Amino acid sequence: MRFARVLVVGAGQMGGGIAQVMAASGRRVLLHDAAPGAVEKGLATMRRSLERLAEKGAPHDPEEVLARVEPVDDLAPADLLVEAVVEDAAVKQDIFRRADSALPPEAVLASNTSSIPIASLAGVTGRPDRVIGMHFFNPVPVMALVEVVRTPATSDETVAAVVDLARELGKTPAEANDFPGFVSNRILMPLVNEAAYALADGVAEAEAIDTIAKLGFNHPMGPLALADLIGLDTCVSIMEVLRDGLGDAKYEPCPLLREHVAAGRLGRKSGRGFYDYA
Repeated sequence: MRFARVLVVGAGQMGGGIAQVMAASGRRVLLHDAAPGAVEKGLATMRRSLERLAEKGAPHDPEEVLARVEPVDDLAPADLLVEAVVEDAAVKQDIFRRADSALPPEAVLASNTSSIPIASLAGVTGRPDRVIGMHFFNPVPVMALVEVVRTPATSDETVAAVVDLARELGKTPAEANDFPGFVSNRILMPLVNEAAYALADGVAEAEAIDTIAKLGFNHPMGPLALADLIGLDTCVSIMEVLRDGLGDAKYEPCPLLREHVAAGRLGRKSGRGFYDYA
């Protein structure tokens, strides 16, 4: 399979980054987001990212990359769909149901979901052998990993094609089987949750917790700062998927996480989370 034309659905933090790396690889990208102004905002963010990378010596000309990105008002035919919308199973299923009709039968439908089982998305299509998880990490242009998630129905051909694509994008693919949270968030989210409990219990202040994690575990970023980058609402959603999907109360989100989300303190995207970004 050769993915020359890619439809990215969702122009936010993740979708815009995915569109950028796809376009930088020479592919034509169709970018769609149902939210008014989201595509324009995503393109502006892409321009800033490309200009920063160019200043650091990246070989891609920002104007040439952006010229390969075409905003579209709805789902359109492509060789590959990469869905990167809100972490809500019903919303994603609706996109996959519509994409199954809008994209040609040979197209691959991929989700950037960080926790929702891929089988639940494949089940609403007539092509479960061509549905796969393609989980990028934030910030997409910089982070090397792509978690490639297959269901029992995903064909070997589809897996091989997506693994090859990840490598062509300059990423390192790692394959995982379809379980709630996959590998990455099954490990990461309990760490974030325990860090939130440590803060709530008064074990230490946020900066001290993150410093101990960074220097003690040799992590580039502490768990609370990382949660702010991911989005605290997304962290809560992933924890709920883990709790319900694995049937284990140990994945129940920390009450402090829920309090922050209820108050609109979602992390970097809202200007305040565990830290103040105003």
